[in-house]
Amino acid sequence: MAFEGLADRLQNTIQKIRGKGKVSEADVKEMMREVRLALLEADVNFKVVKDFVKKVSERAQGQEVLKSLTPGQQVIKVVKEELTELMGGEQSKIAVSNRPPTVILMVGLQGAGKTTTTGKLANLLRKKYNRKPMLVAADIYRPAAIKQLETLGKQLNMPVFSLGDQVSPVEIAKQGIAKAKEEHHDYVLIDTAGRLHIDENLMDELKQIKELSKPDEIFLVVDAMTGQDAVNVAQSFNETLGLTGVVLTKLDGDTRGGAALSIRSVTNTPIKFVGLGEKMDALEPFHPERMASRILGMGDVLTLIEKAQSSVDEEKAKELEQKMRTASFTLDDFLDQLGQVRNLGPLEDILKMLPGANKIKGLNNVQIDEKQISHVEAIIQSMTKAEKINPEIINANRKKRIAKGSGTSVPDVNRLLKQFEDMKKMMKQMTNMQQKGKKKGGFKLPFNPFG
Repeated sequence: MAFEGLADRLQNTIQKIRGKGKVSEADVKEMMREVRLALLEADVNFKVVKDFVKKVSERAQGQEVLKSLTPGQQVIKVVKEELTELMGGEQSKIAVSNRPPTVILMVGLQGAGKTTTTGKLANLLRKKYNRKPMLVAADIYRPAAIKQLETLGKQLNMPVFSLGDQVSPVEIAKQGIAKAKEEHHDYVLIDTAGRLHIDENLMDELKQIKELSKPDEIFLVVDAMTGQDAVNVAQSFNETLGLTGVVLTKLDGDTRGGAALSIRSVTNTPIKFVGLGEKMDALEPFHPERMASRILGMGDVLTLIEKAQSSVDEEKAKELEQKMRTASFTLDDFLDQLGQVRNLGPLEDILKMLPGANKIKGLNNVQIDEKQISHVEAIIQSMTKAEKINPEIINANRKKRIAKGSGTSVPDVNRLLKQFEDMKKMMKQMTNMQQKGKKKGGFKLPFNPFG
């Protein structure tokens, strides 16, 4: 997770003060010293740290804390609110033009992942917001930049407008927007050139494209792993172009996260999206409050619910619930469930979104082996239709055949069959309890595990 080190330090500091019935000035000072060190170590801009610590200290020693019933928890509430404010307060939504298409200019230095992010953003616009985007290849300098965008377009089954690398980027942008209007696309994402460093030629060209395309959004793509450099880059681009948003990439990497906490304060430009992985759906809208919750170990259930809603097939979930009630759940259904869980993303990341997960010892080091899941899939796929529907018929000879066919061992097959039986029993009990609860108005599960 992003902010791993910062999260650990802040959570340890908060733990010391959480249960206190009284919070003295000395307690607050001690906590603020720890918080300041944690933020500086995470590579947060020095001035930003100074202002943050001052604001929290003033509020933590004020009446709202001292007169509250649980001062320790009140201090934590103050830290969370100020951390949320530091990252922008409320989520900054993407613009929608009154006269389509909405034009988004994607800018940034080479190596930040601009072209890939352009594809990811188009994918998100289509999937989450039900939009019809078109990509425009206006980076004519980097070898293979146009080809890369075209490959992404094919992968996503999305149109890419290109005039090759012998036409000026300004002309490409102009014709691209005209084509999008003609074909009734509601978003145009212009992938512009980057450089290894900021130079005059680059900025002049971007200014020309901006003047001609009159973009509704100018998004700077920055690599979160470059730390303070990311803040400096954001400042330079903002001064020249007037950015409307920042997209932080590689926020899932081994990053100290300071860039995300500093960019908003230093440039007054909101972070709109964050990249959290390599896959084309690994881009999320940035929610300051949810990120503050994650950093402070309070989980991020809303994002988890959204992920589940976008990945889980509602019809299949209803069908599955029915199968559970009638005990007709098969190994094929189990395989289907595994696929849906996989769509949510890496399982260790999913676990970390649960409130209180930070208190589970060793969770930060948990690496859920994808190979194990692949083995389970291989075992089930090596069974006959009859075996999947009725596992009781799987005798010793069948187990040997399944193990051989899946490249696993007989004990692996036994283990899976045992887990499947246990799961069926547990699910049956849960649905029965929920049914009784509905009839009597008594016991109810706090959620429906089947969607």
